[in-house]
Amino acid sequence: MSKQRGIHALYNEDPQQADQLVWQRETPLSRRGFLRGAGLSAMTAAVGASIPFAHLMPAGLIPAALAQSDRPFAIPGKGGLTILNDRPLNAETPAHLLDDRVTPASRLFVRNNGTPPALEPIVADEWRLEIAGESCLRPATLTVADLKARFKHHTLQLQLECGGNGRSEFYPAAKGNQWSTGAVGCPEWTGVRLRDVLEYVGIADDAVYVAYEGADAHISGDPEKQSISRGVPLSKALENESLLVWAMNGEPLPALHGFPLRMICAGWPASVSGKWLSKLLLRDRVHDGEKMLGQSYRVPCKPVAPGSEVPDEAMCIIESMPVKSLITYPKSGVTHDLGEPLPVRGHAWAGDLAVRRVFTSLDFGATWQDAQLEQAANRLAWQHWATDLRFPSEGYFEIWARAEDMAGRSQPLVLPGWNPRGYLNNACHRIAVQVRA
Repeated sequence: MSKQRGIHALYNEDPQQADQLVWQRETPLSRRGFLRGAGLSAMTAAVGASIPFAHLMPAGLIPAALAQSDRPFAIPGKGGLTILNDRPLNAETPAHLLDDRVTPASRLFVRNNGTPPALEPIVADEWRLEIAGESCLRPATLTVADLKARFKHHTLQLQLECGGNGRSEFYPAAKGNQWSTGAVGCPEWTGVRLRDVLEYVGIADDAVYVAYEGADAHISGDPEKQSISRGVPLSKALENESLLVWAMNGEPLPALHGFPLRMICAGWPASVSGKWLSKLLLRDRVHDGEKMLGQSYRVPCKPVAPGSEVPDEAMCIIESMPVKSLITYPKSGVTHDLGEPLPVRGHAWAGDLAVRRVFTSLDFGATWQDAQLEQAANRLAWQHWATDLRFPSEGYFEIWARAEDMAGRSQPLVLPGWNPRGYLNNACHRIAVQVRA
């Protein structure tokens, strides 16, 4: 297959394979590397010599000779994202690029814990999902084709947010990717209810947790290690909105977002929504997989002073995420003419709950005005809000947004309680506006 025919024709025949070809052939080398099979010939040409031990080079690495390059780092299929880490790959979306009501694949943040599986050998409908565990009455293995044929399909818009979104604002600094506001998105997902699949294999009376394992490799390359294996209580897994999905926004799952199968349990940290799904486990205990123990995705059970050492036994697992809002228009730093109304809009969400009110402020939170808030497309989708603001004079202003959930809980004006891993920052989002006469 020629490259001229291959890329264009293949996008019509097999978009996933086409993505892989673009990934391998057309992505420029940069100061960072993460591409599995990035192309030995390209790397050899770049360094000007052969690479005798290329077969030993860890997946995703590029030669050190290129490490100081100032060339920009780009992710195939993404545009405008900010790269936080490349091994594993983590990237967030600036707030103004999250303005779409339904987050497109090109704008959805990337949070990886390991190295994604290579696409080339994967035939989506033949992908196998093993279902087992102590509390599984009839262990089974189902293909994606089986899931499509045996269970009713559902399409829902569901919000995902990294538990560490906003981590960069904590002081003292918390360990981990320094997300600002962009580790969130709300695409449309298509698949089957997790509940239907679990009921098909039988749920024992002692079942308490549903966990996943994925096909991504540990970043060390050790085949005995898992990169991540988390889960949710049975009650969350049985919700109507908890899905096993093969499509996002009407297209096959992108490679970086779990192709060919992933789990979606919206409203909780996105880490419970396992990608490249290969196994489901019905557990008779709280799952003890990778990143379930210690301090991963846990916060102190009781408030602690900033910088405190918190023992593992005093940490509690994060479940429903807190109420939050985001200003997606205008972009921070805009200049605006005095006397003209400024349209402002964004999204709001509240974990397992709905948002009941959104407010904006021009005076650093001294006074607040209601914004117009829409209902969610379905439960666990974010809600859109909008307002028009008029400024009293020229000068520097900040627009703050604050959401309130159905239980009456509101975003804090300042950072919420510090925690060792920098989770759950839901402080008010704010943008800068320069008003001129």
